[in-house]
Amino acid sequence: MKKILTPLFLFQFTMSLLGQDAYIKGKISDAQTKETIVGASVVVDDSTGTVTDINGNYFFKTKEGKHKVEFKSLEFKSLLMMIDIKTNDTLSNDIVLVGDAKQLGIVVVSAGKFEQNLSEVTVSMEVLKPSLIENKSIQSIENAVDQVPGVNVIDGQANIRGGSGFSYGAGSRVLVMVDEMPMLTADAGDVKWTFLPVENCEQIEVIKGASSALFGSSAMNGVINFRTAYAKDEPETKINFYGGVYTKPSRDSMAYWWGDTNPTYGGINFFHAQKIKQFDIVIGGNLYDDDGYRYLETEQRYRVNTNLRYRFKGKLQGLQVGVNANTIRTKGGLFLTWENDSTGSLRPSGGDLSHYITYRTNVDPFISYQTKNNSRHTLRGRFFRTINTNNTNQESTADVYYSEYQFQKRFESGLTWTAGAVYNYNEVHSGPLYGTHFSTNTSVFTQIDKKWKKLTISLGARGEYFKTDSVETQEDVYLLMDESKPIAKQSKVKPVFRAGVNYHLFKATYARASFGQGFRFPSVAEKYIKTSAGGLDIYPNDSLKPESGWSSEIGIKQGLRLGEWKGYFDIAGFWTEYHNMMEFTFGLYGPFVPPTYGVGFQSKNIGNTRIKGIDVSLLGSGKIGPIDVSMLLGYTYIDAIQTDFDLARDSAFNTTKNNLLKYRYKHTGKGDIELGYKKISTGLSVRANSFMDNVDSYFEVFFPGVKEYRAKHNQGDYIFDYRLSYQLHKNAKLSFIVNNMFNREVMGRPMDIQPPRVYAFQLTVKF
Repeated sequence: MKKILTPLFLFQFTMSLLGQDAYIKGKISDAQTKETIVGASVVVDDSTGTVTDINGNYFFKTKEGKHKVEFKSLEFKSLLMMIDIKTNDTLSNDIVLVGDAKQLGIVVVSAGKFEQNLSEVTVSMEVLKPSLIENKSIQSIENAVDQVPGVNVIDGQANIRGGSGFSYGAGSRVLVMVDEMPMLTADAGDVKWTFLPVENCEQIEVIKGASSALFGSSAMNGVINFRTAYAKDEPETKINFYGGVYTKPSRDSMAYWWGDTNPTYGGINFFHAQKIKQFDIVIGGNLYDDDGYRYLETEQRYRVNTNLRYRFKGKLQGLQVGVNANTIRTKGGLFLTWENDSTGSLRPSGGDLSHYITYRTNVDPFISYQTKNNSRHTLRGRFFRTINTNNTNQESTADVYYSEYQFQKRFESGLTWTAGAVYNYNEVHSGPLYGTHFSTNTSVFTQIDKKWKKLTISLGARGEYFKTDSVETQEDVYLLMDESKPIAKQSKVKPVFRAGVNYHLFKATYARASFGQGFRFPSVAEKYIKTSAGGLDIYPNDSLKPESGWSSEIGIKQGLRLGEWKGYFDIAGFWTEYHNMMEFTFGLYGPFVPPTYGVGFQSKNIGNTRIKGIDVSLLGSGKIGPIDVSMLLGYTYIDAIQTDFDLARDSAFNTTKNNLLKYRYKHTGKGDIELGYKKISTGLSVRANSFMDNVDSYFEVFFPGVKEYRAKHNQGDYIFDYRLSYQLHKNAKLSFIVNNMFNREVMGRPMDIQPPRVYAFQLTVKF
């Protein structure tokens, strides 16, 4: 009998232990907006817990008895409560969190592919909110990004802290993404800013410095992540009507063909977002027509985009599927070089332009599943097609097939582990411009982010394999910054690493340091382009090698508060080095026959370079007394040189005079301030650059007036923009904007005169 009772007793005892489990569940939402909060933390007894899913719900298993439960999220005040729960009970608690006035409330995802407070990231980041884009009536994201401290966009090419120069329409060291997926074309490897949907902008996040470990090849100089919006709990509709007129340049002779009619532009943006039960729908569009301030440089575009998402309930809660799509048709004329620096500075050389029609379309399906144990699986894809047609026999079709699997696990200890794999297949079909080429890029990546009370550490690594046609990239692998001896020769997989640390020094003071490696494969355009445009002959270079490098920085972010106004002051020192840097370089590359005698440009590995400097910015928003004040201010200084410059070798054909890297500004200042009182708001923007010290001397020798113009305008310049708006109704706002209010004559790269003063109106309707 005893032998029978003993196992029975053990069984009952075991079952009683198993039966001591209890459960807590509920939903966490924002007290002000009533929106559910994704990723909010639920911490039980200061040790274990969970986070809310995509619908703001949480579910956690614990033991019976009394427990301390803390509910917290970035931007919100924590809520602490005591609970007493019995065995097998399920306690339901819907929690409402109140915003924390002590925090600026900026949350970013690009630094680690998960939500973090801006003050706690380990890299330098800047954030643009959609309000700035709307208030300035910006119709191309290029103009918005150019307002970011430390960032310059030179004729469409993004340059962060002097990491890039100017190589028209070919290659980019800055990875431009939409919703964390690359938006660079398969042929030129560049971005067309007008393709990005201004009407559907949630936030723009800019990472300064090498980010290849997490984002891949083209992120060696930084990342610009354009985040689109999903529907919130309340339906939202917004329509922008806008129009503007160009005024005569400071020299009337520059635009003598205008006659009595000034050129104008106008358009409309549309956006609607709505939840229909578990179905989220966003649809947007843009119509735009621009006469252009330069002769024949007109532009017309039509864009439509949508975000669709379905969120499952019941047993499949945490699963969501959807598709995002965007398409645009653009028609216009392409200005590259002028006739001369006087009456012909706004007229193309040769008297005519290349006229183009471009179609761009991307379709991005995705599926995501967030488990109850804080794990998330995401599978995303992108088909991105670019079709270029023109009147110069330089047509091309380029397709990108991109897929990415990502796994992310958030542990109760404060550790976040992210890992994934990417497969990218590109096809380029072109006639004499590029030819036909196929490329494959495969990579795997991983990153861990660990947060203690005051310390955050980030470590990441990535391995990439690249193949163009039948040629595989083979690179020597070195140990971090030591390039004296490779640890692996001619490896087909290129590894890159990054590390960062952030320490909460004082109440509102955060110190950080980071190091990241970069690696960039040449684009099809850089290797195979053969064309002539605007009097420039461009030659292919199929022996072009990839470029590699690293960047490091140390910085401090100081929180500021004045009444209800909150902000951050940030200062960082940075040091970047590149090996085998690629730049288009002037020289003799073709047969020595007239009329060009084989002279032109070719993408070359110019050697080793170093860029160092300092970056300062101030970001803030809130009330000072009765006035709403928002600001974004910054100053950047760079020292960018070629470290192995050889005058006899590198000044061939007098293409460069010294070791300064070309097409960079040593000093750059940016600023935007918005003031609001009741129904009236006003704002002022400024962009100031020092003189561009070094350009290809070819432009000064072979194009009339370039040398004289640069000699006359050698002190740098600035542009001020002003805006004034009035809230006509709770649903309608009228704005008046003056861009380049002092009508400054400013040139970017040689022969690229910026727009004269523009008067514009905008009517914004929201309901």
